[in-house]
Amino acid sequence: MDKIKWCVGKKEGLSLIEPNKNLAEAYTTKAEEALESMRVNVIKDWKISTAYYTLYFSLYSVLTKIGLKCEIHSCTLAFARRFLREFLSEEDSDFLEDSLKARIDSQYYIDRTVPDEQYHQMIKKAPLFLVKCKSILIKLNEKKINEIRREFQKALTEK
Repeated sequence: MDKIKWCVGKKEGLSLIEPNKNLAEAYTTKAEEALESMRVNVIKDWKISTAYYTLYFSLYSVLTKIGLKCEIHSCTLAFARRFLREFLSEEDSDFLEDSLKARIDSQYYIDRTVPDEQYHQMIKKAPLFLVKCKSILIKLNEKKINEIRREFQKALTEK
């Protein structure tokens, strides 16, 4: 089954809402706060979590400006991979998914470790991704938002 359709079918999955610039700004602020927490934290597991939430809130600010709501992180990332290709590379999408896995592994499991390379990449790329998403927010005009929303709705009707 198509991941996007699966996500739409879930209670807290993908759904269209009214595009909301103010909410987008609030999520950008949350991303900035997570980034600051990442910078001051000294414990690896918490640095991983705050780095991930910097990435996630940055991306979610873009979704709220478009007018999408989603409480399932993997669905948010699936939406970005499919409908934000103009703004995010495949490498960005892979990195987001790897970061989600790292956050889950460090937060919920005692016997799983996040490789140092992944950890360092998250710390290095979190502020850059925040800047990238701020740039996307600037580029998202009403025409582009409507185009993405139409593409999303079209995907739901395809077999």
